[in-house]
This record gives sequence, structure tokens and C-alpha cells, in this order.
Amino acid sequence: MLGWQAFVSGRLSEEWKLESSLVSKLDTKAVRFGANRAALQVLMAALRVSEDEIRLGGGAKAAEAQKAKGRLTVRERLALLLDPMDSGDPKTQVSESRPGAPGAVQLPNFLELGLWAAYGMYEEYGGAPAAGVVTGLGRVSGRLCMIVANDATVKAGAFFPMTAKKVLRAQTIALENRIPTLYLVDSAGVFLPLQEDVFPDTDDFGRVFRNNAVMSSLGVPQITAIMGMCVAGGAYLPVMTDTVLMTEGSGLFLAGPSLVQAAIGQKTDAEELGGAAMHAEISGTVDFKEPNDHLCLARLRSLVGKIGSPTKAPFSVVGYDAAKDAPKFAAEDLYGLIDPDPAKAASNVYDMREVIARIVDRSEFDEYKVDFGRTVLCGYARIGGRAVGIVANQKMHQSQTVAVGPQAGEKRTEFGGVIYTESAQKAARFIMDCNQSLVPLIFLHDVNGFMVGKDAEWSGIIRAGAKMVSAVSTSVVPKITVIVGGSFGAGHYAMCGKAYDPRFLFAWPTARYAVMSGASAANTLAEVRAKQMERGGKVLTDAEKKALYDEIKSSYDAQADPRYGAARLWIDSIIDPVKTREVLMTALEAASLNPEVAKFNPGVLQT
Repeated sequence: MLGWQAFVSGRLSEEWKLESSLVSKLDTKAVRFGANRAALQVLMAALRVSEDEIRLGGGAKAAEAQKAKGRLTVRERLALLLDPMDSGDPKTQVSESRPGAPGAVQLPNFLELGLWAAYGMYEEYGGAPAAGVVTGLGRVSGRLCMIVANDATVKAGAFFPMTAKKVLRAQTIALENRIPTLYLVDSAGVFLPLQEDVFPDTDDFGRVFRNNAVMSSLGVPQITAIMGMCVAGGAYLPVMTDTVLMTEGSGLFLAGPSLVQAAIGQKTDAEELGGAAMHAEISGTVDFKEPNDHLCLARLRSLVGKIGSPTKAPFSVVGYDAAKDAPKFAAEDLYGLIDPDPAKAASNVYDMREVIARIVDRSEFDEYKVDFGRTVLCGYARIGGRAVGIVANQKMHQSQTVAVGPQAGEKRTEFGGVIYTESAQKAARFIMDCNQSLVPLIFLHDVNGFMVGKDAEWSGIIRAGAKMVSAVSTSVVPKITVIVGGSFGAGHYAMCGKAYDPRFLFAWPTARYAVMSGASAANTLAEVRAKQMERGGKVLTDAEKKALYDEIKSSYDAQADPRYGAARLWIDSIIDPVKTREVLMTALEAASLNPEVAKFNPGVLQT
């Protein structure tokens, strides 16, 4: 009798062998087979002709009108956005010189959905091929994305009833499968002759914005590129997504110049009312302003490439070559950047981008809201192949157009190292975006604190500061802090000080870590102490006042010294500035070993 081991190892009769291979009995030489094949090939050829016609959108004349505005057609945009068919490398980047595909109306690397939407409908208005919007699944920088792209050659990209339903279907698929979603917006808004069938119901236009909010709440990344007009109710879509890009020459407004004049009598041109420059610098609505479609799509690819994935190792990392991916500038240059004299801690003036350029891969930095809130720098980069978001104090003085408060509309000079209202708002939103996209955060400190005074208070500095501190507090991605120079007062908190759970906190020898700088504290405390003595009947000479000042300053400087903080384990390590990149690479690798990231729940934010 055979034993159990022989039984389970399959060494028994061949008649018990599992057979799972299918056998085809189809007669491919049969007359009926040949007739069916020929008929279906004819049907498919006819369908392909119709599909090619649909993909032409509004036709050649409308396409030429689009190009006359300096814009690409929707399928040319997709050809630049999607990964090439022959590229398995998620680092593939688009350059401005990469050609589009004006003659190739079908994109082989794109699973198009809803192509036949609105077929045979709206003929009384000239038709709406594909409902004036292209939707489908494609890979962007190695990530499978849902893409929703307006076709401006079809009635200027206006929303017909079926346009709304097609967009909603794409959002539903993205929502059910948690697919990052990219919107390429170029739309005149609702098609007004059919507004009653577009505007009011559950499955109409407004549901798109509701879905934006729900997708965001569930952690589905959404990025919008405004590449033409974005008006009326449609203006809400991009702003309800996580990140907004906008090309120069595009427009984003609730009402265009003509309607504004009719409604309130105000005369303004489109650029002043809602152009890319205005939204980048004054309203702060746009996160990335780009010169043209090509560079906008290149930026979009770069941003998508840094999105993490909750179902895999959560944080984006790509292949890294120590030689090819090294910064373009020598780390040793950092030695000459900051005056190490403690008295200069609050007054050093330099461009923090010089630090960033020497610690990030290839010195490449996708800077966020570059023209808004300029005393804080935010942006995406890679360090050792790992995606990071960087929040850094800018120490150069900045010229800024004031958005709100008694100086609204005027230019003012903002002091480097000070967090203003716009800077805090910008940083808070960026930190939230990094949590939404699972991008670890690096904080580079050289901060004097928040701005004070009437203008600051009127602009809501406390509210904006609370928003930034709240975003840092509830952040769930790894946070790593490097104190480069001063780290004073509430600015230390907002920039992820020790109380805000950074995974690591490092400091350069030039770091100063206190409620305020030694000089500021000494001025204040010496004045208070002198007045106390004078009330007691003692009048201090100038020499005694100076001695008192020096005594207080010396004590304060000693406490602000990074060695004082390191002795008390407030600082994990005092690092050589030249080793900053190396240290961050190790810290990021350590942080990535814990793949568990809690759900991001920012709570109630001051708005």
C-alpha cells in the first residue's frame, strides 16, 4: 500500500493527473467561420471610421482656431501627458521639444472611455462629438490615472447634458477604484441653451463638484491643469481639487469681463480679472503658473510622479544613481551662506533656494505658488530618489502685492524669515497636499516668527497662523526638520518644531533656537530690568545699562545655542551643513520602513 507521502506528491496513476488546458475545436476553415470573420471585419472597419471622425472633435477649422490661441488640441495634450508606449521607466519626463501627435487621433497607450457619448444627439446645435470631453485611463509617470480633458474644439468645451454625465461616470470609476484623477480644463462652462438639463439635478453639473470634495475626503489625489477658459460654475472644479496648474493666457473667473460690466459696471480685462499672473500672485488660487501647454504638461507629469500609493510602499521612490542624480552645485558652498555670529541669527539675508539646490536630486525643485506668500518656499523634489515636499523660510526680502487688509492692491516689501498671512496660508495648503498625495515633508528653518502690526492683524495673521499650525499638527506623513539658522517664537512651532512630532530634528551649527533672538530678548529684558531698578531709586549709567544688556544677551545666546538644545535632546543631531543631503537620505530611508500611514483628518481649519 502506497504511503501518504507518495499520495500527496502525485506519484500515483496518470489517470488522476489534473488537466486544466483548454482544447479548441473551432474549425477556422469552415465556410461559416470565414463569412462571420469577413462580416465582423467590415463592421469593425466602419466603427473605426466613425470613431476617427468622433476623435476629430469640432473639426479642422476649430482645431486651427485653438492653435491660433497658442494652445494644443485635447489629443495633442494627451499625447504629451501620457507615458510613451515603449517606456517602462516611470521617470520618463516630457520636454518641450517632444512632438505631439496631431495626425494620430487614436492614442494606443490610452483606454478611452465614453467615446460614443452624445453620438447622434444635439444635432440641432451642430452635434457634440464625444460630448466635448475626453475621458479614460492612461499611465502618467508610471501611475495609472483617470484623465478628464475638455475638447475646446467642440463648442469651446461647453458642458452639454451628456458632458456632465460622462465626467460623472469617470469620477465614479476613479472613486470606486481610488484612481488618481487629472483634469485638463478648457471649457466655456454650461451650454446655456440646454442649461435646464445641465444645471439642477442629482446627476447634473453640480454633482461634479460634490464628487471633487468626496474624492478628496477619501484620499483620492486630484490635480487640475487650466489650459484655456474656466468660467462661471466651472471655475469651482479646479479649485476643489488638490493642486491647480494654469497656463499664461488662460482665464479663471466666476464671470467674464462683459458679465462683470453688465452686473456691477466694473470695466476690466480678462487678464486683470482672472489671468494666471493674478491668480498666482494676488489671489493665490493657482499653485503652478506655466508659460504654455507643453511645460504645463511636463510639470503635471513631474507632480504625478511623486504621488505615493496607499496599497504599496506608501512613499514614491524611483531608481537612484549617485552620480547622475547628484545636485548640480557643491555642498561645500553652504559654508559661505550664513554668518555664524549669533548676533546675525535673525538678520542673515540669503536665498534659501541655494540650500535646496544643494540637497535635492539634480537640483530640481517643482516650486509651489512661487509668486504668492514669498517668504515661505514650498515645493516638491527628490532626495536620493525619494519624493519629498519641502517647506522652507525664505531669507531674502520680497516684494508682494497685498491681497487683503488696508493695503490691498498695493506693493509692499516683506522681510525675509518672517511668516506673513499669505505665506502661512500657502504653507498650510501645501502641507495638506503632501498628506493627500503621501509625500514626506522636510522643514528647513530660518524663521524670525509671524508678522505683527495692524496690517497683519487686519489680514488675519492669527487665523492663517492657526491654519498652518493645525496642518502641521494633523499631518500624518513623515516630517523631518532641519534648523538652518534662527528658529524663533511661534515660527518654530509652525515649521514643525519638536512639539509637532518630527521623525527627526537636526540642526546646523548656525542654528539658534529660542522664543526670540538674543539681541531682541536682551533689548526687551534690559529695558524692563532697568525700569524696575529705577523704580527702586537706582539710576543706571550708560555703562551699567550696557553691562546689563550684555549679561542678558550672553545668557540668552547660550540657551539658544544648538549645543544647549542637543544636551537636552531637543535636537537629535548637530550636523555638518555639507552632510545635510546625506543625513536626509538616511532619515528618509528610515522613515519609509514604517509603511503604515494613518488617515489624514485635518479637523476644523480656520478659513
